[in-house]
Amino acid sequence: MRELVYFIAVTLDGFIAGPGDQFDGFVYEGDHVAAIGEKYRGAVPTHLAESVGLATEGGPFDTVLMGWNTYSMGLPDAPSPYRHLRQVVFTRTHAAPAEAEGVEFTDRDPVEVVRELKAEEGGAIWLCGGAALAAQLVDEIDRLALKVHPVLFGSGIPVFGARPYAPERWHPLSTTAFTSGVTLAEYTRLAPKG
Repeated sequence: MRELVYFIAVTLDGFIAGPGDQFDGFVYEGDHVAAIGEKYRGAVPTHLAESVGLATEGGPFDTVLMGWNTYSMGLPDAPSPYRHLRQVVFTRTHAAPAEAEGVEFTDRDPVEVVRELKAEEGGAIWLCGGAALAAQLVDEIDRLALKVHPVLFGSGIPVFGARPYAPERWHPLSTTAFTSGVTLAEYTRLAPKG
């Protein structure tokens, strides 16, 4: 069965973006960039990868999931941001842009969609964001890959959006610290859900 992996950048205080969707405070240069980029090859928008000569093939993911807010960050420049992956955008209120070739827009229950995707053949499924979608899918997430950046935002969008208090322990798989200050922390569930 395919895995759902929440692979996301996060601050030391647990935010994936600032209160106005800012993400310019993250560390974009340093030794972590190449190492994480190689391990999670293909997790860069196609147009950016092409512009700097990064390979998009051979990575762990063949499908990417996003909420509308995450998807819309690239508009209007990249209406099909991950052309090298199957792209699914969850939205109940927005229409698909005409230029969004190769992007599936759905208002279906994200849990149902993920369960169907997991039952298919293929590579891992990347939950790219956002926080509200992650909160809805938390019980379906098999692995966390957190790029922990050495910054504090103070406020913003929490990694799992608004969730009720429900402690759940995860098993550490690996932790890699880079001289840039970024740490890649990977976890898996202690026991399968369901």
